[in-house]
Amino acid sequence: MPNKLLPLLLAWLLAACSALPTPAERRQRADRLATEHGWQRQTLSVGAFDLIAYAPMHFAADEPLTVYIEGDGFAWLDAATPSTDPTPRDPLALRLALAQPGGNAAYLARPCQYVDAEQGGCPQRYWTEGRFAPEVIAASDRALDRLKAQTGARRLTLVGYSGGGAVAALLAARREDVERLVTVAGNLDHRAWTRHHRIAPLVGSLNAADEAIRLAHLPQTHFVGGRDRVIPLALAQEWPLVLRQKIRVIPAEDHACCWPEHWTRLWQEIQ
Repeated sequence: MPNKLLPLLLAWLLAACSALPTPAERRQRADRLATEHGWQRQTLSVGAFDLIAYAPMHFAADEPLTVYIEGDGFAWLDAATPSTDPTPRDPLALRLALAQPGGNAAYLARPCQYVDAEQGGCPQRYWTEGRFAPEVIAASDRALDRLKAQTGARRLTLVGYSGGGAVAALLAARREDVERLVTVAGNLDHRAWTRHHRIAPLVGSLNAADEAIRLAHLPQTHFVGGRDRVIPLALAQEWPLVLRQKIRVIPAEDHACCWPEHWTRLWQEIQ
């Protein structure tokens, strides 16, 4: 590279880094969204992880609880470089939860999100190859128990966005109190997904597709965006039959846009 281009490249890299919200700024965005709707943050200490949840201060009595599970967040800087903190730049599952038009709802983050992962020593594998590790699912399972106890709910609906869809499916396959499973742009077969994108396999992660038979009895809807390049429809159509026969394609959506903006209508349509 000619030496005269080096200053330009360095300036571009510095500008890109400065434009990226810090983990603290990303946490503040989620806090602000929650506070605007009268929700508050709480920390659930569940085994090896402190999982962050957001929920309203009051719940309707004797109603089921819908728990929204966040996606993988800001897991990668680029295709080859993991981030140092997976706190999402856009907490899309939180925005879905806040858009739910009625009923009790709460939000559950994934391990290492919102907790200053780099300073706190949260292992990077939990937002890369081990994002669906058994200990991740076990901790999320305990977090659901805690949220149920707080709200007095007896039944759960689980809604998972992106990688949170895999977590939701794995939890639903293990629990007896889940009455509905909903995923939004969900990654329900990570082995097929890594092959499709030609990226490293998620070694040590459980795979939701392996639990398809255990989910067969459960009412479920799997929203797939017609313009989604992360979880494209062609990939979703390779899921096990039990899952793919519950796919609902929303033609105008991609992986992120514009699920929260349309969620009130979509939620009402599946009730």
